[in-house]
Amino acid sequence: MPFYQIPSDSSCFDMIRNCTLATVGDVGISIAAFWAVAVISKSRQWFHNLKYWQVSSFILVGVVITVIFEALATKIFSQWKYADLMPTLPFLGTGLLPLFQWVLIPPLVVWFVKRHLSEFRRRSSILPLT
Repeated sequence: MPFYQIPSDSSCFDMIRNCTLATVGDVGISIAAFWAVAVISKSRQWFHNLKYWQVSSFILVGVVITVIFEALATKIFSQWKYADLMPTLPFLGTGLLPLFQWVLIPPLVVWFVKRHLSEFRRRSSILPLT
């Protein structure tokens, strides 16, 4: 929160609502990025046999949507502003922390999902059918 500046007339409810909407938005961005790669890959199981372009596309879709939503939230709808602590991209004015979130977290998510589902597949293949 120290990287964001909430309007001073915001109530506690307003702040909770904005943070909740941002979280729901992040989930929506993740889902949109997943399905974008699934459509291009022609499979929802694309993370089982990962290719570099799939992970890159997953990240790129998230970054593009984030840049658009951050511009809407900070410039058009004035939901919040960046505090002086927030480094921003020149020209776009997008905060670097929301972008770093999309560069760091998606590869971890893909790795965890692949690892979890691979383990699930392995265990289910050795279980007897009843």
